[in-house]
Amino acid sequence: MLVVPDPAGPRSSRVLDARRLRRPATRRVRGQFLVEGPQAVTAGLAVGALHEIFVGSSAMSRYAALVDGAGIPVRVISDDAVASLSETVTPQGVVGLADCPRHRVADLDQPRLVAICLDTRDPGNAGTIIRSADAAGADAVVFAGSSVDPFGGKAVRASAGSIFHLPVVTDIDLDDAVRQLRDHGCRIVATSPLAPRDLDAAADAGELDVPTGWLFGNEAHGLPRAGVVSADAVLRVPVYGQAESLNLAVATAICLYASARAQARSGSGAPGAGGGGRL
Repeated sequence: MLVVPDPAGPRSSRVLDARRLRRPATRRVRGQFLVEGPQAVTAGLAVGALHEIFVGSSAMSRYAALVDGAGIPVRVISDDAVASLSETVTPQGVVGLADCPRHRVADLDQPRLVAICLDTRDPGNAGTIIRSADAAGADAVVFAGSSVDPFGGKAVRASAGSIFHLPVVTDIDLDDAVRQLRDHGCRIVATSPLAPRDLDAAADAGELDVPTGWLFGNEAHGLPRAGVVSADAVLRVPVYGQAESLNLAVATAICLYASARAQARSGSGAPGAGGGGRL
């Protein structure tokens, strides 16, 4: 581990260069993104995804254990400089620099549980979906269509480090995602509040035991008709109270856990270990 004392302020060339990664266009061109906070930085270090760490001078003692075991250059910069890399109101004082992974649906190995999100617009939802999919033992999350960049600051923070734990696929259209998952043997199940059958009925009938790609629509408009007709089945999440609808990330978690539970009971999957579809 190399600690580099650096009095750099927010306007230094090194800090400005890293700060440009807050822009989606720069992330796409350079294939890198910023990782803020000790939890996400620790997760990135664990899989060897980070190249460099920036730590505010007053935060060094707080993150001593993280820095000591980093194994990569740690650049100690001014508090103002590290704050300029953050997109939060209260910066946590540590930011990592990581490569954007280039995962593809075609490269998944016998996936049993995948979330397909079409035109997701809210970065907080995107990150929470990744975290929920990781917790449910899913094999991948696919952001299709014009979805938000899951490697932006808010999405990465919401993933709480899970963005490093499973493949996250971007830059793919819905037809290709569905076709490639079917090639892998996945049944495609769309979600719609207007579906005549619900999640409980499908689980009771044993329909969730098989490899499944869950298809979710946009927060505001749901799935377009093209998405619904592309699926092998359409189900709704039952609402037992008076709420009009569920948040997208919550609905995603419910569906993924229903499949994970069904697959665990049938012995066809291994929730918590990715179900077999890791790259």
